[in-house]
Amino acid sequence: MRPATMTIEQLTQALSAEFPQLFKRDGRYRIEAVRYGGCRVRRDYEVSSLRPGGTLSGATMMELADVGMYVALLASIGWVPLAVTTNLNINFLRKPAQGDLLADVRLLKLGKRLAVGDISITSDGEEELVAHATATYSIPRKD
Repeated sequence: MRPATMTIEQLTQALSAEFPQLFKRDGRYRIEAVRYGGCRVRRDYEVSSLRPGGTLSGATMMELADVGMYVALLASIGWVPLAVTTNLNINFLRKPAQGDLLADVRLLKLGKRLAVGDISITSDGEEELVAHATATYSIPRKD
């Protein structure tokens, strides 16, 4: 199996520069694992992410799915910051716990121009999925 093209440290440093609101030292996201074709990303719990009824918002889980897919792609192809989401589908399966969320991402297809990924989201310490997403990213041409 091929190694990741970027380490956790390299990805965190590059993403912190581009998205300081998400990845700075006290940001929302932490990359826990990277490998060629996938990653694991943690989304820190924030009370501001709650919606009425005391559940974490769907937007929070969608953002985690998108960030996780971006990290998995960059871990596999290197620093290509202009790769963009072209499609994101998500199914909310059960109410998440009021705590951190984890996204486990697996690239299903990695081509020259498109990447398709599978994202499983769980509450920290739980095994059952709270959401499942698929995403497609467009990869710009290397000029």
